[in-house]
Amino acid sequence: MSLLRVCAFAKLLSRRSLIEKCAVRVSFADCCQPCASVRGGAVRWISGTSLQLQNINVSSRIPKTDEAKKRALEQFQLLDVLEARIQQLQCDVVLDVQHAKVQFMKAPSHGRGTSSGKGHRSTPQEKTDMPKSGQTGDKGSFKSQPRRWIEKLTQEKKNKLKKQQLSSTGTELTGTDPQGTAEELAEVEELEKRLNQQVSHWTLSSKPERMQEGSVGNACQDISLSICSYLEACIFAGDIERAHHFLLSQHRVMSRRKHLNTGVYNIMMRVWAKKGTLNQIGRMFILLEEAGLKPNLGSYFAALECMGRNPNCSPKVVSRCLSQMEEDGLSVDDLFNQCVFRQDERDMLLKAIRIVKPEYQPSLNMHTSQFSSLLVQDFYTERADHTYPKLDFTQEDLQERFKRQLSVEQACTITIDSVEAAKPVTENMAKMRELLAEQRIQWQKILLQALRESKMILAKSNTRDYRLNLYPYLCLLEDKEYVDIMIQSVANLPPSGESLKILARDLGNRVFTKYCVRQKHQNQTVEKLGSIYNAYTDLLAKDTKEYDVLPREQWWKLEMEQSSGPTLQGGETSWPYIVTLELGTYMVDMMVKNLKINSDILNPAYDRKLIPILYHMYTFRSTRQIGFIKPHPILTQMQQEAMETKLTFDSYVMPMLCPPVPWTSVKFGAYLLTPTKLMRTVDGATQHEELLEKCQNLHAIYDSLNQLGNCAWKINKPLLDIIISIFNDRGSDKLDIPPPLSEAPKIPHFNPQDPTYTASEKAHMKRQVINAKKKCSEMHSLRMDALYKLSIANHMRDEIFWFPHNMDFRGRTYPCPPYFNHLGSDVTRAILMFAEGKLLGPKGLDWLKIHLVNLTGLKKRSSLQGRLEYANTIMEDILDSADNPLNGRKWWMNADEPWQALACCMEIANAVRSPDPTQFISYFPVHQDGSCNGLQHYAALGRDVIGATSVNLMPCDVPQDVYSGVAQQVEELRARDAESGLKIAQVLEGFISRKVVKQTVMTVVYGVTRYGGRLQIEKRLKEIDEFPKEFVWDASHYLVRQVFNALKEMFTGTREIQDWLTESARLISKSGHTVEWVTPLGLPIIQPYHRTRNQVLKSTMQHINLKISHDTKERPDTVKQKNAFPPNFIHSLDSTHMMLTSLYCYSSGLTFVSVHDCFWTHALTVDTMNKVCREQFVALHSQPILQELSNFLLQKYCTGVP
Repeated sequence: MSLLRVCAFAKLLSRRSLIEKCAVRVSFADCCQPCASVRGGAVRWISGTSLQLQNINVSSRIPKTDEAKKRALEQFQLLDVLEARIQQLQCDVVLDVQHAKVQFMKAPSHGRGTSSGKGHRSTPQEKTDMPKSGQTGDKGSFKSQPRRWIEKLTQEKKNKLKKQQLSSTGTELTGTDPQGTAEELAEVEELEKRLNQQVSHWTLSSKPERMQEGSVGNACQDISLSICSYLEACIFAGDIERAHHFLLSQHRVMSRRKHLNTGVYNIMMRVWAKKGTLNQIGRMFILLEEAGLKPNLGSYFAALECMGRNPNCSPKVVSRCLSQMEEDGLSVDDLFNQCVFRQDERDMLLKAIRIVKPEYQPSLNMHTSQFSSLLVQDFYTERADHTYPKLDFTQEDLQERFKRQLSVEQACTITIDSVEAAKPVTENMAKMRELLAEQRIQWQKILLQALRESKMILAKSNTRDYRLNLYPYLCLLEDKEYVDIMIQSVANLPPSGESLKILARDLGNRVFTKYCVRQKHQNQTVEKLGSIYNAYTDLLAKDTKEYDVLPREQWWKLEMEQSSGPTLQGGETSWPYIVTLELGTYMVDMMVKNLKINSDILNPAYDRKLIPILYHMYTFRSTRQIGFIKPHPILTQMQQEAMETKLTFDSYVMPMLCPPVPWTSVKFGAYLLTPTKLMRTVDGATQHEELLEKCQNLHAIYDSLNQLGNCAWKINKPLLDIIISIFNDRGSDKLDIPPPLSEAPKIPHFNPQDPTYTASEKAHMKRQVINAKKKCSEMHSLRMDALYKLSIANHMRDEIFWFPHNMDFRGRTYPCPPYFNHLGSDVTRAILMFAEGKLLGPKGLDWLKIHLVNLTGLKKRSSLQGRLEYANTIMEDILDSADNPLNGRKWWMNADEPWQALACCMEIANAVRSPDPTQFISYFPVHQDGSCNGLQHYAALGRDVIGATSVNLMPCDVPQDVYSGVAQQVEELRARDAESGLKIAQVLEGFISRKVVKQTVMTVVYGVTRYGGRLQIEKRLKEIDEFPKEFVWDASHYLVRQVFNALKEMFTGTREIQDWLTESARLISKSGHTVEWVTPLGLPIIQPYHRTRNQVLKSTMQHINLKISHDTKERPDTVKQKNAFPPNFIHSLDSTHMMLTSLYCYSSGLTFVSVHDCFWTHALTVDTMNKVCREQFVALHSQPILQELSNFLLQKYCTGVP
């Protein structure tokens, strides 16, 4: 007996006799209403719709004889008679027929599902959705001839249906005879049994038409996700009626029903479960059956939760529900291990189960550190000698930091002082600031009114038109919050404007982030998060006991111990990219239409009229015309002259004030409340997350990201002050400090209609104007980027902070804060220091000096001892740079990385001037960079001795420099060609250097083509003032050819491996598949390159044409797949090596961070890190990497391979 029948049966029994026995008053209006639905040919008692038996369409072979035809006719006539009798009985016991539309559906030959809707014809009532009575689902099926009595019966059905609909609203049956009802039920049971026997006997052969959960094609994914997010938004906003009606409207239309999956119906089930209305749950089960879907864990969870909330729930109902769940292959423990709980849902579920199993305790799966790779086996099993580092904070301090970070994320935005605030305030600046403040107050009022009016219009739209409107998304936050988001975007808009698509995306994402934070508050996860985090600090704090567990393991243990209440992980429905974009576009449209300013605000001589502050215009990017939002020059002038002292950022832009939450799953980690993806993807791409969720063992990946994120940082304040002083002066191109816009070239003005200009002069002046505008735009962009970074650094100058990490689809790791982090430029790296200091020890000072020489770019081919000796010879310059950075000899300014070199000079000066340099506590990070890391991996894969020697994989007396080696070999080839009389080879004499070839050599292993390499070399040659510009083209063509030839000779195995990877990817993509592989640490990777399709977002402003290249419905892009596979594969090995190094450094108690192939640690522990780095590189390449890749590709893409 199904759950549906259990619900109905239990409710029918709760009539007068049961009420008297239990002495409990129960309103019969809240009871489940019995109705019949075909499921696998059987009539089941279920709740919620009118009791109309659906016509049975039986797929069968065509009878070949008249006798067989006659017998089939009689059988179908009997079905109609049984159907009519059941309908008569139903009319006597119907309790609620509010949704009494007759639906005719196929009855599958086996299983419980119904047709997915293919091949259906319609009744007059539902022309496009429902099959005609008497038709089958297969071609050539037997058709029964219509008879007069059948037509009469059909008409009778319609009449009764109309009566039911007229009388159903508000109907409440009282005083029903229990005995009569029991007799009616018994008769229906008997008819049900006979009908089931007939159908199973007559249905000879047919294909099952159930649409299983998860079998929905990719074409439906975006629509399904849009429906889910719409329903969740309606429910969050409290508009349950809208959500319910919308789901029904989608369900009733067969063409739209295919977009629904079980999860969609479960959303509404959870709503009814909260209200304790089991009859509504039953209705959802009916809809599931009609859609041909199978209930999943979420469905049964909602039903059981509802039973737990009902104090008078019968144990028989719970037992039968659990039995039905077991029949479907689901266990009770699965409910607790796989479902995501909100508020008290888990407690209600447990309460329901304990009605029939009083002693039941959930058996929870502990996420123990199982390992699938031999590379990390020792890391997880042999922990006796591990010394996991602790943070230099007390537990109380960490808990206080958590509260501060929580308040920042709850606000979703943070306002900080700009570093430009130090400038004296002039009269004009004060006037402009006052004007802007007044205007913003006025704009807020206008936007608030416009938003409320637009919501009123949207609220009246009818959901029966099956369209997803934006109304629920505009009700998720307070109206003022939407207005604040819009005002903030106006303040951040650059003078040159912004693409409509980018601006809309940012607005939509800000709304989504606030919505997610509000959801976590509503679901009561914030309180639980605080409780677990406070206990988690016991692992990190210095004043607590030592642990032999990792942060991920400790967090899981704490979650298991505090399993009651809401689930921290997952639960939020992400928005499809198109929804985010549509919402953002709607907000931009509102801003453009309503934000205005007086035209005479700056010049009273002008006529006063209201003019828009934002303009929607079109511009060209390459050959594409795109929509653009540009601020009015008056607004731009006011903002520039005001030079406001405050900057407002989204909270995730800032570093964290407490250690990040450890990654424990694909959807949980990093920030406390702000939603963060484990893997960065293109907007709208979902295949990466789906692949990760199927992977059961990502522990090494999580642990590596957690280790990187747990490194605490602080600001180098003396250096920051120097940089800010230059920034607020006039900047410095040489030192990578962008100058202000006042230093930008003036845009020339000329009249194109002036007849005194010739056509060539006009064209020349137009180019000058274009170039000047481009330069101004670039300068503004660079200036604002530096302003953001320096302002954030200045805001954090007295703080200790952390950078949570995630990764791209190749496994390369990145800090989550986008502006200020250690992956940034020379400036941002220079002002970052480890928060925890360590003694220099006996060799620490030497490593600081060697690191300084490395930063200068000098002595590339000198040994470490040679570099150390050189550093000792320039100690006077080093100390002068530290003492007088701006007024001394300025030796540091000539380094390749000047600001990091200056920071290192200061650290060395402090160390040598300390009483004992070995006891000096250093916070300075020392770098160890890979020697063209991509070529290192290729040389190791191909066991290429010559290539391995050139990238320092073989023992040498002095470090090798592959870039210098290639430059030297190219020079030899050039000299030979020059002797033979080649003109371009003669012109290049004296111009071939390491710098000219470095970028091409570095990127050739990452898939750069000859065309791209030529552009790189051309750029380098143009930077050489002495090189004749008329030969740049020919010289770049010649050099790129020689560089590729030199690399081919030096790395014999590299090109063969690249060719194999390229050809494999070409064949895979030609067969219609995207290239996938798994890294040695078990990270699944898929290349998201598909043929581009256009999707048009229609809005009132404009139609936005989206170029979507990640759509899995489209065929793979063969060119991108094959060109990207070699570099992406090497990047994945690069990231694997980094992760292995980070894990084993962590177990050795080291502070470790990385910038891809550049590893950072304290000067004291450089030798230990170098040892770990080499050991893990050898361990990685001791694995049969290429053989395992080949086996994987054969197994996945080649059929018939043993």
